[in-house]
Amino acid sequence: MKALTKANWALKVFAWRYIPLIGFCSPRIEIMDEHRLQVSIPNTWRTKNHLGSVYFGALAIGADLAGAFLVFQKAKRRGINANFAFKDVQGEFLMRPEARVHFTSQDGAIIDEMLDDSINSGQRVNRPVSVLVTCPDLHGDKPMAIFKLTLSVKARAR
Repeated sequence: MKALTKANWALKVFAWRYIPLIGFCSPRIEIMDEHRLQVSIPNTWRTKNHLGSVYFGALAIGADLAGAFLVFQKAKRRGINANFAFKDVQGEFLMRPEARVHFTSQDGAIIDEMLDDSINSGQRVNRPVSVLVTCPDLHGDKPMAIFKLTLSVKARAR
């Protein structure tokens, strides 16, 4: 099974088992490598607001996934346990996304550093990660929103 297909299955299982609201939004991992994760969420009756654009809550879910799902994957690959959460979030909304929305984080190196620092120190590590929100079908690479989230990670060897 290809890595992306496997990651999408892992996302579905995680979402429906632990956080059904994520599963309800039907996210899909589009791109995943060591440095970048891109997740998309469709603009459907489940995710749209009264103006026809993707609702704030669905945008927050996409930003959450793009900012943190790499922690899950990297910890699994390294064979370590990692607990993670967000301490805070800032969002700048620039345009209304009225089609499928893509959430991209290019902070894989920061996450690697956080996992290393947490394992070495035995402490929780907090760092900001950024997520760029685009709507490629309508606006190409033009940003719809920019999220900055403080990711908090505590990792330990199994």
